Amino acid sequence: MNLPNIITLSRIPTMFIIVWLMYCDWWGAATLAFVLFITAAIGDWLDGYIARKRGLVSNFGKFMDALTDKVLILGIMVAFVGLKTIPIPWVLITLCREFLISGMRMVAASKGVVVAAERGGKLKTVMQLIAVGVLLFAPMLHDDLAKYLSFSVDSIVEVLNHAGLWLFIVATALTVSSGVSYAFKYKRVFADVMN
Repeated sequence: MNLPNIITLSRIPTMFIIVWLMYCDWWGAATLAFVLFITAAIGDWLDGYIARKRGLVSNFGKFMDALTDKVLILGIMVAFVGLKTIPIPWVLITLCREFLISGMRMVAASKGVVVAAERGGKLKTVMQLIAVGVLLFAPMLHDDLAKYLSFSVDSIVEVLNHAGLWLFIVATALTVSSGVSYAFKYKRVFADVMN
């Protein structure tokens, strides 16, 4: 187990801590959730950077990097549904796409083909990270920082929530389009399974 893989796998327990903090109502919980999420997002870039720089790129690392991104984002999205921040249909669309692509990756792996993340998938992930970051920043501002400011943050929080939702809509559209792109590019994998 090398350093990039440890950073990659750390996103799974981090997701559980962030979701727990999202449901806590004590002062500082929202800030800690936001900081941990930013740390995990930086880790998403850092693990790949270290792996490339040290020559530690592996099929396991490629597969787990994509998988832990999904676990992190989907776990937080489900928590947002529970908090009535994100409508459930958007999350279900994302879940369906991620399960289909992950299943395709597993089938491809069984045939010795590694389906690495592509530009469309990476763009989708970046947009999801930004949307989740904005939606986590809003309660941090409202619950933790507002009392230190000399002005009301209610209108700013409302704008942040709307911006986060619109960013999530864009991320959902990218999720569908990148999923279709993967399916077309690796249609032979699907064809082999069906035969």
